[in-house]
Parts: sequence; structure tokens; C-alpha cells
Amino acid sequence: MMTLNAQIPDSLMKEMLDLAKQERTTVDQLVAIALAAQVSAWRTTESIASRAQRADYAAFDRVMSKVPDVPPMPGDELPPGYRSPSRD
Repeated sequence: MMTLNAQIPDSLMKEMLDLAKQERTTVDQLVAIALAAQVSAWRTTESIASRAQRADYAAFDRVMSKVPDVPPMPGDELPPGYRSPSRD
């Protein structure tokens, strides 16, 4: 394991101490969990953005054109006033 020294606001440290006590764990463990979650979120965002750049909208439209044009089942209707997002 490596050691990370960081300066954080006093109010955040107080929150971390309170939460650690409430969860019966250490501040170190909470920081490790929070950091892992945030890094994962950043990586997921990067992955989604990368995949979106490879999207082939023409291929998507070809596949979707094979879907029958029937009304949605009860409960699956779009809300009133819904506008489809544009694909720029």
C-alpha cells in the first residue's frame, strides 16, 4: 500500500470522522472507498465517451427500421410533450 497525504477542509474532515464513527470503520477506509468510487466513475465516463465516438447511427437506423411500427404497450407510452433528443 502507498500513503497519500492530502489537505482537506476542516468541515470535510469532521464529516469523515463522524461517518467513520457511525459506520464503525476508519477514516482511511472511507477515503479509500470514496476514492475508488470516484476513479471508477471517471473511468466509466471515459469509456462511455469513447464508445459513443464509435457509434454508427446509419447501422442503428437500419436495425431499428426492422422493428414493427406498433403502438406501445399500456404503461410504456412517452410522457406528454416528450421530444426526442437530437443526434448531432
